Amino acid sequence: MITLEVRGNTKLTPGFSTITLGGPELEHLKPTGSDQTVRLFFPREGQDRLRMPKLSSEAWMAEILLLPKSRRPWVRNFTIRRARPELGEVDIEFALHGDTPASAWARRARPGDPAGIFDMGVTYLPPAHAEWQLLAGDESAVPAILAILEHAPASLTAEVVLEVPGTADIRADITAPEGVQVRWLARDGSDALPGRLALDAVKKSSLRPGRFYTWVAGEAGLATGVRRHLVQDRGVPKPDIAFFGYWRHGRSSPG
Repeated sequence: MITLEVRGNTKLTPGFSTITLGGPELEHLKPTGSDQTVRLFFPREGQDRLRMPKLSSEAWMAEILLLPKSRRPWVRNFTIRRARPELGEVDIEFALHGDTPASAWARRARPGDPAGIFDMGVTYLPPAHAEWQLLAGDESAVPAILAILEHAPASLTAEVVLEVPGTADIRADITAPEGVQVRWLARDGSDALPGRLALDAVKKSSLRPGRFYTWVAGEAGLATGVRRHLVQDRGVPKPDIAFFGYWRHGRSSPG
């Protein structure tokens, strides 16, 4: 368990903010690049301090659940967008989903506010046999995919589909190898469910030849829909697809 504090809160676009966390305990975190995932602990609104678990293993969950909600912190999974070990800082990028606990905290977080993290490792593990890659996600997966591209080798060839709430959320300054083609899709107030535009784009795409690795994440219907389509309609081997349902539309996470 690593206890930190907020050092900055930067609005990137209408739908995204970056929270910079820092502190001397970050010396215990080993940056692994790509989509390094952490459990983020942050206080509920009205709590006077953050109560971090004392156990430094997955047993922390039972410890948290024994606390009354009035003292229990919120816990959510996030990707480290950037790490600066020399400064004792990490950036965590938030997709601002309505009034979810994480979005509400990201909007009100100020320098000095407490937070904590627990390292969960990485999920982006492309096999050596992959000739190219397909990366797809909605706004909740944008930070992970951008981090993957930023740490990718110059030789990477990839097709990337990124869905965001609005045109104003499209980034023009991303870092990616020359062989990466990024396609942005904006819902712009349409009735389309989150992830639907990205799923339809994958279904309609003319995938390049050669065996490829897929990493898809975001709303559960997007993740499972892409996997189902690739396996059933394109004959892609299941082991070549990594898929992660970060959230489910219309269902809030328990606290």
